[in-house]
Amino acid sequence: MFQRFYPHHEVASAYVIDYEGLYQAGFRGVIFDIDNTLVPHGAPADERAVALIARLKACGFHVLFLSNNKEPRVKPFNDAVGAAYICKAGKPKRAGYDKAMERLGTKPDNTMFVGDQLFTDIWGAKKAGMETWLVKPIHPKEEIQIVLKRKLEKIVLYFYHRRKKASGKKQA
Repeated sequence: MFQRFYPHHEVASAYVIDYEGLYQAGFRGVIFDIDNTLVPHGAPADERAVALIARLKACGFHVLFLSNNKEPRVKPFNDAVGAAYICKAGKPKRAGYDKAMERLGTKPDNTMFVGDQLFTDIWGAKKAGMETWLVKPIHPKEEIQIVLKRKLEKIVLYFYHRRKKASGKKQA
């Protein structure tokens, strides 16, 4: 029942993913959520985010930010790091993810999504056929609607971790 929300991978941070290895494995596009995935909610791009995007571009990746936020939030972040973006994406609807891949020139089998929320980021990317990476939220301060979703996410993640443990799969 909850499997539609299960990520393909779960890691502590977007900054610990082996992007070079994933590029070698054939991935060419990385789509990121911004808030609580790369920086705390509402924060500007920091040195770490700028360095990560530069590293990905140097590796050969096409990078795009897919956000449900409005342009005044997303554009300044993107301007600081120099990638592509789509704001007011309507996640978890598939259309935003498809549009992102079209803009990147990638397909579901060579595009990955990195985000911190199961019910928007991960579910939408899975519906679009992408490989998904769930990261832990960077900062506990979040909007009330997200706080409420986090309580439901804990239930889903409980069953996800139980299933992983039963199958003997190691988590990243």
